[in-house]
Amino acid sequence: MTQSERRAKIKSVIRVASGNFLEMYDFMVFGYYAAAIGRTFFPKSSNFAQLMFALMTFGAGYLMRPIGALVLGAYLDRRGRRTGLLVTLGLMSIGTLSIACTPGYAAIGLLAPLLILLGRLVQGFSAGVELGGVSVYLAEIATPGHKGFYVSWQSASQQPAVMLAALLGVWLNSTLSPAQMTAWGWRVPLWVGCLIIPVLFLIRRSLPETEEFAARKRHPSTSQILNSLSANWKIVLVGLMLVTMTTVTFYTITAYTPTFGRTALHLADRDNLIVTLCVGISNFIWLPIMGSLSDRIGRIPLLIGCTVLTLLTAYPALLWLAAAPSFDKLLIVELWLSFIFGSYNGAMVVYLTELMPPDVRASGFSLAYSLATAIFGGFTPAICTELIAKTGNKAMPGVWLSFAAACGLIATIVSMRRRVPAMNVDASAEPNATLA
Repeated sequence: MTQSERRAKIKSVIRVASGNFLEMYDFMVFGYYAAAIGRTFFPKSSNFAQLMFALMTFGAGYLMRPIGALVLGAYLDRRGRRTGLLVTLGLMSIGTLSIACTPGYAAIGLLAPLLILLGRLVQGFSAGVELGGVSVYLAEIATPGHKGFYVSWQSASQQPAVMLAALLGVWLNSTLSPAQMTAWGWRVPLWVGCLIIPVLFLIRRSLPETEEFAARKRHPSTSQILNSLSANWKIVLVGLMLVTMTTVTFYTITAYTPTFGRTALHLADRDNLIVTLCVGISNFIWLPIMGSLSDRIGRIPLLIGCTVLTLLTAYPALLWLAAAPSFDKLLIVELWLSFIFGSYNGAMVVYLTELMPPDVRASGFSLAYSLATAIFGGFTPAICTELIAKTGNKAMPGVWLSFAAACGLIATIVSMRRRVPAMNVDASAEPNATLA
């Protein structure tokens, strides 16, 4: 590859990943400030009830992901990767603006939570295909033997969003009083997100179409895409279980950490956000490293190794933390889980693009990913909060992580029976390959 070709590849990666940044930034800000959002937009009751309302609204956005995956995923497979990714960025922007600008419950009553819910549903609809579209785009522009490294930047591009949201949180908590944070300070990160939107549109509008998609002589209709997805339901189900491990782990160590640290461990908000910032940095480092490693040793060893490590260590680690909570122990546990997440996801995302039939790669990937997020990942903060409240055991998030790891391990073992090799799959392979 020439120097100019290498620069063109780097520019394409940055352009396609830019919208991914906004999607994750919005979700992280909502998760970080769930308590303040609950107090602002929902009727006055107990702090726990308002928090649960906010967390359930956070999760509700994920219920729209499967619909977005089907509608927008089919659009990407029919009209092209570039056009579809511009549409998703526009929809995400609408959701961001609605949440940032909606007055509180004290000002407009029940209209406030309804508008927030609507904004989250729009965000969820667009996010249903954003991750899949970005992953497929990166897989299709990857150079031979480096697909894992290229696709890992889908997840890696989300980590600066985690870091920026956490950095803003640390700064705001250091400069504003708790009353100011509750009144308006939590909106500042959302306003920053609104300012970022025009920049992201300028970056992504110059995104070229992938050569692989442009070279195809036939593009399936929406009905053909839906029929193919129906015929390959086993692959989608396996993909759903593979993604469960990723999405539960990610939201546990990022969006849920500030709430977990504050409400369960009773640590300072600033300390919780610093830990989350460190997690974002750690994820950013491990994802491309492990994606590249999966190009060398294959996807399966990493998938099996990480799920087994989670089953062996997640609950004991959380139990150790819960016994005597501290900033240092929270940081150690979260960085360990970050290593597992980065190692697993570095292999899993590219593996999922390889499992999906080429003609429905965007819609199939997006449907599997969005179903896992809608059913399990998006509700992780609410589920963990409820488990702790019901049992009184602050280590219960470790049980939830173990369940997700079991799903990932079973799916990996089942997927090994697939006739198409898991590593370096040819994009021209039979589009209707199914699990054996």
